[in-house]
Parts: sequence; structure tokens; C-alpha cells
Amino acid sequence: MAGTDHTRNDPSTAAPGPAVILVAPQLGENIGTAARAMLNFGLTDLRLVRPRDGWPNERARAAASGADVVIDGARLFDTTAEAVAGLDYVVATTARARDMVKPILTPEAAAARMREAFAGGGHAGLLFGPERTGLENDDLAFADALMMVPVNPAFASLNLAQCVLLMSYEWHKAGDATEAVRIDYQQTRPANKEELLGFFEHLEGELDRFGFLKPPEKKPSMIRNLRNMFQRAALTEQEVRTLRGVVAALTRRTPRGEGPSG
Repeated sequence: MAGTDHTRNDPSTAAPGPAVILVAPQLGENIGTAARAMLNFGLTDLRLVRPRDGWPNERARAAASGADVVIDGARLFDTTAEAVAGLDYVVATTARARDMVKPILTPEAAAARMREAFAGGGHAGLLFGPERTGLENDDLAFADALMMVPVNPAFASLNLAQCVLLMSYEWHKAGDATEAVRIDYQQTRPANKEELLGFFEHLEGELDRFGFLKPPEKKPSMIRNLRNMFQRAALTEQEVRTLRGVVAALTRRTPRGEGPSG
């Protein structure tokens, strides 16, 4: 549960997402870990078709590790047809090509297509088969498209929770506006140009005073190289102050060739 913000665990405020339909799941533990994977990415609509070990299942609850909202809201169905009722677009997961004329999507494309269904006012679902055998062709017939994960063909088997996690993540990512790269500055901020220039002039002045920037004809290029190096570091205001303190500490002595002051 590390990193969980319990103050935001209100399913009533969650954006709508696809139903996750598990057809004939074998183990309660697998249902629980699938439920945990769903809630990681904001999905709560779990539909179970003929779970082998019955329902409700305490092993599922234990394996869900706190995803009780998914477990408590899970609905039980006798047939796949009943479970997909009310959905407008269904993607079925499969590990192998089937003798069916259906679009075969990557996880990313499947998530985008489901997003389109919701944007048009519809509802979508993800269909997963039993752990050992996968979906039967009769179940796949309910799907509008198949989804195959581009994995190592020599070891292509994913367990149920892994597959649910992957598709839940792709769904979430397709609608997520999080920056690809960001920095948490916490108690500081990026250094501005005035602060950087002050540091550069401080450093260069001391290097010049101690005879580092020689010969004179190479001084301009040496200064450019130093400035470019520190610019690439994307220094914070705190880091600039620290570096200026380092320079000051290292230069608190008489330069070579100079006598004591006074």
C-alpha cells in the first residue's frame, strides 16, 4: 500500500472506465490480484463469469490488498453474453491468432479505441479468459476486436493479473496528462539566468585569479565550455548557492605568487 493516498479513495468521483470481464477465472487469488491491478489505474467495474471457486471468495479479497471497492462491487454472471450486455465496444484478449476476421489491436490501440467509444457516449469492456486455456471462440465472438500483446514469442504467456494490469495501465495512460519528464523541486526552484550569470562570473573570476584560464587565446572557449556544462545540469536556485559556497571555500587562500595582504 506504499504511496496510497487514502483521502482520494472515493469510487464515486472516479472517471468512467471499461468493464473488466473475467470468464471462468480459476483461483480467487488471481481475481484479487486482477482487482488490485484495476484499482491501481482507476477501474472498478469487475464482472465475473462462472468463477471456478465460487463467489464471494475471501482469498480474492486478501489478494486484492485493499482494493475492496472492486471486490465488493464485483458482479456475477452465468454467461459471457450476460456479462457484456449493455456494452458498446468489447476487446477480447488472446495470446494467439484465431480463425476469425476481427481487427487485432496492440494494447495501446485497444485503449485508444475504447476511449473513442466512451467519447461517443458508449461503454466498453475488456474480456479475459481462464488462466490455463484463454477464451474460447464462442466468447471471442462477442468481441469487436482482439488484443494481442507484442511479447517475446518464445515465452508469450502472461498471467491474468499481468494482463489486466497492462490493459488497465494502457487505458489510464491514454487519458493521462502527466508530463513525460518532470522534476519535483519541493523547497527550491530552477535557477534563473541572473543567478546563473552571477555564479558563472564568480567561478570564472576565481579561475582567472588562480591562473586556470590560460593561455589567453583559449580563455573564451574555456568559459563557453564551462557555462555549457553547468547549463546542461539544469541547476536549481539552491544548487547555485551551494556551488558559490564551494567556490568561495576553495578560494579562501592566497593565490600562488601573491604575498599576504596589507
